[in-house]
Amino acid sequence: MAAFIQKLFKNRKSTGKSGATPGTAKPALSPQVDAPDVDPRKEQRAEQQQQLANAPTGEQLEKLAIGGLTADIRSEAARQLTDKARLQRVQKEAKGRDKTVYQLVRQTLQDIRSKEEQQQKTRERIGTLVAQARDQARSEDTKLYEARLDTLLKQWSEVEKEASTEQTTDFLEAVRRCRERVEQLKSEAEQAIRQQEQQKQRAETLELLQTTLDELRQHSPDQIPSLASLDALQKTQENRWLEATRETAVEKHEQKAYENRMQPLRHYIAALKRLAQHKDELSTMAEAQPGDESVQNSARELIKAVEWPEEFSRPAQLEAAYKIAGAARANTPPKRDNQEQKQQVETLKTTLQKLDAALEAKQLKESRQLFKHAQHQLKELDHRHGKPFQSRMQLLGGQLRELTDWQGFATEPKQIALCEQMEYLANQPMEPEAKAERIHELQNEWRELGGSSDRALWSRFKAASDKAYEPCKAYFSAKSGLKQANLEKRKAICEELETFLNNADWSTIDWKSAERIHQTARQEWKAAWPIEFRDNRPVQKRFDSLLKKLESPLDAERQKNEALKQDIVERANALISHEPLTEAMDRAKALQTEWKQIGITRHREDRKLWQAFRKACDEIFARRDARKSEQQEATREADKRAETVLAPCQAVNNDEPDASVIENALADLKTIASEPVSPQVRERITHEKRRLSERLESLKIRDKVQSWQTHIQARLDGNLDTAGIPASWSSLTSELEAMDARELVIRAEILTGSPSPDSEQGRRMEIQVQRLADGMGNSGGTDTDKNRQLELLVANWCLQQPQEALDSQLAARLNQAISAMLR
Repeated sequence: MAAFIQKLFKNRKSTGKSGATPGTAKPALSPQVDAPDVDPRKEQRAEQQQQLANAPTGEQLEKLAIGGLTADIRSEAARQLTDKARLQRVQKEAKGRDKTVYQLVRQTLQDIRSKEEQQQKTRERIGTLVAQARDQARSEDTKLYEARLDTLLKQWSEVEKEASTEQTTDFLEAVRRCRERVEQLKSEAEQAIRQQEQQKQRAETLELLQTTLDELRQHSPDQIPSLASLDALQKTQENRWLEATRETAVEKHEQKAYENRMQPLRHYIAALKRLAQHKDELSTMAEAQPGDESVQNSARELIKAVEWPEEFSRPAQLEAAYKIAGAARANTPPKRDNQEQKQQVETLKTTLQKLDAALEAKQLKESRQLFKHAQHQLKELDHRHGKPFQSRMQLLGGQLRELTDWQGFATEPKQIALCEQMEYLANQPMEPEAKAERIHELQNEWRELGGSSDRALWSRFKAASDKAYEPCKAYFSAKSGLKQANLEKRKAICEELETFLNNADWSTIDWKSAERIHQTARQEWKAAWPIEFRDNRPVQKRFDSLLKKLESPLDAERQKNEALKQDIVERANALISHEPLTEAMDRAKALQTEWKQIGITRHREDRKLWQAFRKACDEIFARRDARKSEQQEATREADKRAETVLAPCQAVNNDEPDASVIENALADLKTIASEPVSPQVRERITHEKRRLSERLESLKIRDKVQSWQTHIQARLDGNLDTAGIPASWSSLTSELEAMDARELVIRAEILTGSPSPDSEQGRRMEIQVQRLADGMGNSGGTDTDKNRQLELLVANWCLQQPQEALDSQLAARLNQAISAMLR
């Protein structure tokens, strides 16, 4: 029996070095000449290498990285792995077993995480760019608008390949609106430049007309100005003014100033024409005898027919007719103060000196202005003080005309070239907009040259311009219809806005819908373009007034909501240092929900408040991350301490015969049970505790079995020491029904599943049927129940069975059944 127990609980020893029992001849091996040595590991290694070379699947790579026969195979398989989940499983398996594979897999996972982080940053950047494009499309800030759009497009080109179709569509739609805005800004800028140029042309026209009138008023009666030159000047300046007032607003005082200057010039030219018509009559009248009544009547009729403007000095021929008719010159200037006249004389001398210098320097524009000032100053002098300057003024006027003629001579080739360009343009098929723009450019170049006194040259240029513009008339006529349609659209927008404002209940209104109405009205108003400026003026005033009425309650609501968001920001800032942290985070999340529920705000203010709120929330959750980092550091330290305990515990194998060693290891594991270790280490600790506990329990069962077997043998031998048996056995025997030794052994065999001899099979079947009837089945329930029932049987063997009923065969069967507990 002792040999049997020793065989069960100690390491099995081979029966001999050769593997044969003593006295048994070792069988002869067959010769190995025809069977060469084949290393199965070598074949398996070759098979794994072949598998690696033939594009293995992810599952195969995972198996090779964990179970490859050589380090090279495992490393190569780990390098080829790309699936994140498989890499994580391989990393877990390789940790502590294969350092090279572990490091390769960890580096690959780090690369994958870095790539995922980069992709996430790219997605966030794409979202930011789309939002910025939308913001710019809605923005009213036009400063560096096109430059900001170019920057957005450049940044988008860097991430465009990573954007989704929806994001690309949203971005391009926003860019389209931005480009429309850019074109509108350019159009407005060009229109402003054109209006400035028109303003300049109008100012120069008024100045030239005034200068001409001043010269005519100061003109010598003995010399008559050239009618052709004055007529050409009139036509040129009329056309110049017409072009300078085309499609632009002209102030009333400016238009009145033009009419006040052009009207006297027209009267003067008309009077010159009538004077030329009666030139022969005036010559005949000059030769007639004075005092003749018929001659006087003729002179009066001639004066009435010529109708010379009183503000201009009369020509000598006409003055003779006045003398014959006996008419006195009207509007004799009043006498002026002598001291004032002297001051005017000094001022005129200074002006004439400057005029001399300007003419010498061939500065035409400055010379014209100075000559104009000199004419005004000369008009302020009476006849006695002004007469000494008459000849000098005529001399300087002649020099100014010579400079003007020289300037015209210099510009004539350019004006001829402009005529040729306009004539060529008239015969070219072009888009109406482009052709009209080119016509305007040539006309602007003509104006910049100061016009032309050559009537034929101007008529040539005007005829070419009209011919070139003829194909554009239909287009601009249609465009004029479009302007009228857009005007009607704007009026309809005003009507809808007014209806909405009249029916709006601001106490229950949907503010977001009202804001959308405001935005939509502005967008549709801008879309209704082009439009006639003059017709649009009253409609624009009405629209602006309606928008102000709509914006007033919207602004009040926005300010109220901004105050609510400001309060949220302040509460979020207060939570930055709030304890406990979990409560602070919960409140921050509640504030985020509350933020979303607040209504409309101004975009810029909302961005500022959101940035402040986001900053506060980031700081709150940064505390969580910091604590998490601290916890992770504590976990790493705990893992290090746990490793120092786990290493010796893992060294305790499952065949350890010494229970004290296992108990010490369990005690060590208990010391780190409360440490904040990682889940992986916690799992290892639990596994080791379970493994060691099971081994300790196995040792206890072994000791118990050995003790029971010792008592069974002692009872068989008749030398049982009742003092050494458990005290509880006496009470246990009363719980079991009376049975003989054979039934007792069979019950033990049934409990442990041990076989019974063939001769006992009938008896065993009866007992099993009885157990079924008693509800005990073929098993004894749990292991604890089995152990207790076995202990009852052993106690019955030792304390109740008569000595003569016991024999060595039954004892051996009982011990064999009890030994089955260890399996």
